[in-house]
Amino acid sequence: MGSNLKTAPQEKILRACYEALFYAWGPQHWWPARTRFEVIVGAYLTQNTSWTNVEHVLRRLRGAGLLSVAGIRRTALPELESLIRSAGYFRQKAQRLKTFVAFLDEHYGGSVNRMFAQTTEKLRVELLALNGVGPETADSILLYTGNHPVFVVDAYTRRILERHGIVTANARYEEIRWLLEHALSNFEHALSNEVPTPPATPRLTNAMVKINPIHRPSLMSTSRRSNLVQIYNEMHGLIVGVGKHYCLKSYPRCDECPLQRFLPKPS
Repeated sequence: MGSNLKTAPQEKILRACYEALFYAWGPQHWWPARTRFEVIVGAYLTQNTSWTNVEHVLRRLRGAGLLSVAGIRRTALPELESLIRSAGYFRQKAQRLKTFVAFLDEHYGGSVNRMFAQTTEKLRVELLALNGVGPETADSILLYTGNHPVFVVDAYTRRILERHGIVTANARYEEIRWLLEHALSNFEHALSNEVPTPPATPRLTNAMVKINPIHRPSLMSTSRRSNLVQIYNEMHGLIVGVGKHYCLKSYPRCDECPLQRFLPKPS
C-alpha cells in the first residue's frame, strides 16, 4: 500500500489499543438510530457539524413523519431545507438527500435492503459516485447501515494514528483504512465465535471517569452483525471517544489518555 505505513508492530499496537479501550469503556452502541435509512440520513447530516445538531434534525424529521425514503421523496426541496437547517449547509445536504433517494429509486426500486445486498466493492463505487459522498460517508453507510466490513477513517482516526507514529501526515485515506482493516481482521477475536465481552462494570482510571456517557442502545446499534463488522464498529466508536476527550486537536491531554502508554518512546 505504499511507504507511508508501517506494518506488523503497528498492527499489534492497534489490536492492543482496541482491547484496552473496549475493556475500559465497553460497547459504544454506534450507530444510534431506529432504522437503516435513519443511519444514512445521519451520515449525510453529520458532515461538518456536531452530532447534537444532527440529533435535533432527526427528531424534527421523525416528528414530521418524514424520516423514511418515502418521506424524503415526497418532501419539497424548500421544505426539506427548512427542516434540516440547524445541521448546517442545509441547501447542499437537502439536495444530496434527494439525490440519494433518486439513486435508490432508479437502481434498487427504493429498497435499502436490496441496495445492501450488493457486494461491498460494487456498492462502494456507486456511493462514491454520488454528489456529496466521500470515503468517510460512504464507509459509514456501508459499515453502520449495511453491515459491510469496511473501516471508517475520520479526522480523529488520522490524528490519533499520526501522534502514535503509526501513519505519517501524508498517508492517504485508503492506506489508513487498509492498515486498520488488516490489523483488526487478523485479530484473534474476529476469528472466534464471539466478540470479546467487557466486564459487567468497565474498569475505569481517574482519567476515564471523565468521558461522557456512551450512546444508549438502539435498534440499529444492537442489530445482528458479523464479528468482524462489530469489531470495526466498536473500534471506530472507541477512537471517537479518545479523539473527543483526550486527543484534542490543539491541546492533547496525553497524560490523562488511556492510550498514553502506546505513544512512541522519546528518542
